[in-house]
Amino acid sequence: MSSCEKDYTEFYSDNRPEIPVTFEGATTHGFNPYIIVPLSNGNISFTLTIPETSGRTIASISRVHAGATSINAGGVRAATYLTEPIAGNGTRATFTTSIDEFRSKSAANNTLIQNFINNATLTQLEIAYMFLVTLDNGQEIIPVQTRVWIRK
Repeated sequence: MSSCEKDYTEFYSDNRPEIPVTFEGATTHGFNPYIIVPLSNGNISFTLTIPETSGRTIASISRVHAGATSINAGGVRAATYLTEPIAGNGTRATFTTSIDEFRSKSAANNTLIQNFINNATLTQLEIAYMFLVTLDNGQEIIPVQTRVWIRK
């Protein structure tokens, strides 16, 4: 038998934030939390929460990045989905938008939705959101990508 000392770097281990952000009411099978939204309704809402025991509160959702499921954390700080931050309420903050607003934010988003609407065989489309959360002490957290499953 032999053994070796494992020398994991940050790229080979779980990098969990000191204060986790969860998405209240979202389904979390697999990696990305998601909600299901009927195309006919179009209303999208995510409630972000941090543990009450963290000793911190959410000051704001400072940035929102939205698009196809290929978006990543690298685009969050430059994202322009919001015109102004969304204030937190204690350990919670709620982001509310719509499919129409998603479409209005970029030509790519509009094309993504329009192609889905025009395709008679597709019944579901996934779009994605990422958030920059600022805590009361100025700490910033970028949680995992969340998804919206739009269904016809």
